[in-house]
Amino acid sequence: MLYTPPPRDPKAPPVRVNLLSDTQTRPTQAMREAMARAEVGDEQSGDDPTVNLLCERIAELLGKEAAVFMPSGTMCNVAATLVHCRPGDEILAHESAHIIAREGGAHAALGGFQITPLSGADGQFSPDSFRAALHPRTRYQQPQTLVSAEQTANIGGGTIWKKAALDEVVKIAKSAGLATHMDGARLMNACVATGIPAREMAAGWDSAWIDFSKGLGAPIGGALAGTAAFVDEVWRWKQRLGGSMRQAGICAAACIHALDHHVDRLAEDHANARALARGLSQIAGIEVQEPETNLVFFKPDGAGVSGNKMVAELRKRGVWLAVMDGRIRACTHLDVTAAMIEETVGYVREIVRGA
Repeated sequence: MLYTPPPRDPKAPPVRVNLLSDTQTRPTQAMREAMARAEVGDEQSGDDPTVNLLCERIAELLGKEAAVFMPSGTMCNVAATLVHCRPGDEILAHESAHIIAREGGAHAALGGFQITPLSGADGQFSPDSFRAALHPRTRYQQPQTLVSAEQTANIGGGTIWKKAALDEVVKIAKSAGLATHMDGARLMNACVATGIPAREMAAGWDSAWIDFSKGLGAPIGGALAGTAAFVDEVWRWKQRLGGSMRQAGICAAACIHALDHHVDRLAEDHANARALARGLSQIAGIEVQEPETNLVFFKPDGAGVSGNKMVAELRKRGVWLAVMDGRIRACTHLDVTAAMIEETVGYVREIVRGA
């Protein structure tokens, strides 16, 4: 089987420290209770009051006219590009962006779009490199219609786009006639880390979305926002992509609970990420990227242990993480405690000593 996720190995020890991803979070008891109490209706008839409330809150949070609740962040990205672009159009994004590297080629397969990769350190392209990639509008070249930025930049190490850089990209895009899209999967991490409100971070971007199933701890969902006309077109693609739901208020209630209770606490995840990076950097031969949010990328090769071996040895000890683009990625979230971070560092030290 190439694509079906394999079942968990029953012989493997139970996972006690799950650093694989912030998508691994489980709904808290309070979140489950909020879901159980949710008032629901038919979302496709505009009759689910909890979904409607969530969309109103996200539109206000991101400073947009309207928002739509989606089953996943990938669908937010795909639906946004399908609205902004036409077959044969060109999208510009960083070479490690999710829309290039992590969404199964959906934008090309479903929309016929060409995504031009832009290089840059830490998962971010510079305004200058974006400007340099623009070309005159002629019949000989594909129309450049959209630029996308990922806040935070996942493969770049969970790095935060500076507000000034985001604003400059918007300015360049508008002067060249391009639309702008913000992949805000971990936007709230960036907002908590910088103190910049989400509506300011997303200002000038034609579309933006946030994910509820990562650090915010909900079991499902994202919300995509923009003008009322944009969201209206997104609904057409939501239907086509199979994303329309019925009594989705049960899921939306989890997202509302996350907005009310799980945003400010993202600072705890950032503190745990810094503690993990600090502990790992004290082990000779471990190369660690200093985290800005909740992602810690490191390489143990200099300590005589390959990344794959380190991951395998940690898994034997009940710690779960993975190699991503040649480095190990550890992701802190609400199910990871400071004690778990200390335990993980101890295991890494133990594995290095035995190498």
